Parts: sequence; C-alpha cells; structure tokens
Amino acid sequence: MPRNLFRACLTALVMLLVAAVAPAQAQTNFDRPGGDYSRSVSLSGDPAECALICERDKKCRAWSFNYPSDNSENAVCWLKDKVPPRVESYCCVSGVRGAGVIEPRTGPVETSTDRFGGDYRSFEIKNDDKAEHGDACRDACQGDNKCRAWTFARPGYAGKNARCFLKNDIKPPRRKPGFISGVVR
Repeated sequence: MPRNLFRACLTALVMLLVAAVAPAQAQTNFDRPGGDYSRSVSLSGDPAECALICERDKKCRAWSFNYPSDNSENAVCWLKDKVPPRVESYCCVSGVRGAGVIEPRTGPVETSTDRFGGDYRSFEIKNDDKAEHGDACRDACQGDNKCRAWTFARPGYAGKNARCFLKNDIKPPRRKPGFISGVVR
C-alpha cells in the first residue's frame, strides 16, 4: 500500500512540475484590462509584435493587443506593469511576458488564417457579437450550397469594416493576422 501511495504522490509532483515549467501561451480572445503604462499603434496588425515589444521592455509584465475596430483604424498594443486577470473578449489577444502567441488553427475555425483566392462573393458584415469572431460569415457559407470555404476579415484588415469572403474553391491556409477562416465539408 505505501508503494502505491508513493507512486501516486510522485506522479502528482511530476505533473505539477511540468505545468510550472511549460511555456506560457498568449490567450486569443482574452483581454487583460488595467495596469497599462504604455500604448502604441501596431502598423503590422500582428499580436506577435506586441508580445515582442513586451519581451524587450524590462518594465513589462503583461500585454494586450486590440484588433482594429469600427471606432479605430489601427490595432493597439498595451503594455502593463502588472499581470491583471484575463477577461474573455473577442477584441483582443493578451499574454504575460515570456508568452509567445500561439493561436488555435485546428478545428472548424482557423484563427489568424486566410484562404486567399477562390472568392465568388464578398460582403460587409455589420459589427455585432456574431461578427467579431466570424460566426456570421461561417453561417452564410453553411447556408449556401455553392460555398466550400470562407474567410472573415476583422475591421481594418480588408477595409474599414468587417468583410466576409465566400469561396467556391478550397485554397491552402496561410497565416494572416486579423483573418479567420474555415472549410465547409
């Protein structure tokens, strides 16, 4: 009995150590409000740029990257001198110093991905909760028998407003910040 207890304790300790030393990752669709000491416009529109700026600034402990919106033409990087708790928000990507930006690309929704080409229709999407993460674009594709794939461009990435591109051809994915894509099977 003591041998099994020892193994269980050892296994739990190893799991805790792995979790403690595993690299932190930025959180897509999360903001970290508060603790701001610096704000800069991101001309590239890439959250990885914000993570790198934080990494190079000794005062920075956390960061939030805000995508462009209907109200602002540019993306904004906020550096923070503390680590505020994260709050779910489709406006942002946030992380702590030392965290790289790893955006999910598996599953039906491909974050920071464009499927360039194959467009047969595009249209503007009004700003609402469904628009922020591409659901309206996905729904339009799923409701159209001609559509095989879709790409949603956040406001400021393919024009001032959000835009949906419906595709009759499945093109290879390519990384592109501010875009969300998917394939209809």
